Amino acid sequence: MKQRLVTGIIAAAAFLPIVLIGGLPFILLVYIMSAAAVAEALKMKKIAVFSTAGFLSILLSFVMLIPEERAGEWQLLGFGKLELLLLFVLLFLVNTVITKNRFTFEDAAYCVLLPLYIGFGFSYLIETREAGIAFVFFALFITWASDSGAYFVGRSFGKRKLWPEISPNKTVAGFYGGIASATLVAGAFLFVIDFPAPAVWVLAAATVLSIAGQIGDLAESALKRHYNVKDSGTLLPGHGGILDRTDSWLFVFPLLHMLQLL
Repeated sequence: MKQRLVTGIIAAAAFLPIVLIGGLPFILLVYIMSAAAVAEALKMKKIAVFSTAGFLSILLSFVMLIPEERAGEWQLLGFGKLELLLLFVLLFLVNTVITKNRFTFEDAAYCVLLPLYIGFGFSYLIETREAGIAFVFFALFITWASDSGAYFVGRSFGKRKLWPEISPNKTVAGFYGGIASATLVAGAFLFVIDFPAPAVWVLAAATVLSIAGQIGDLAESALKRHYNVKDSGTLLPGHGGILDRTDSWLFVFPLLHMLQLL
């Protein structure tokens, strides 16, 4: 627990100033985090990061990270994201032929899904930062409050398991404790800062994002359980890897973007 707390403090102290700075340093950090998360997920399936498939998968995640509204600035020979995605799919399938099916169709599908899951998720982190730093901190604190509330309420009162086949330690009490904690933090946001959204939207969004974040956590737990690994990586002692710490974000930030459109 002590190691987990120390690592969390150090990571937050390194990450939050870059969020405040924004711009190119923030975008570069998100690209690095995305590449690290994809690399961790590749290792789960025992696909070498330093291989053709590994290189293509990380490169595709970078393509997915580019915001849609900047399409005109980065389009290659008139190709958009959809065309480039198709090109990568074809390249992965070519790799199955070149390797004589040592790199299988299933491997190709995995290497395409990863950048969609991770790259698109992180792309909305960049878009949210460009929309306003208040929304980034709102999402981060809601997610952290939800995680902490689920952990402490679950340990204190949790008896009924939430989804034991996927994550044996999560409880129904923890699930509702996470939502309650997220809602309390959202309420505090309304008093601490001049948040650019109505109070009803803030409280409703906190509930929805807490649920989404917990589902995102469960989705990554399902991936780890399928490949029989405890953590996605070891970069963050006490927490696991980058994907372990950002799995909730990959659900929260896209959903937050959708809620902002309402």
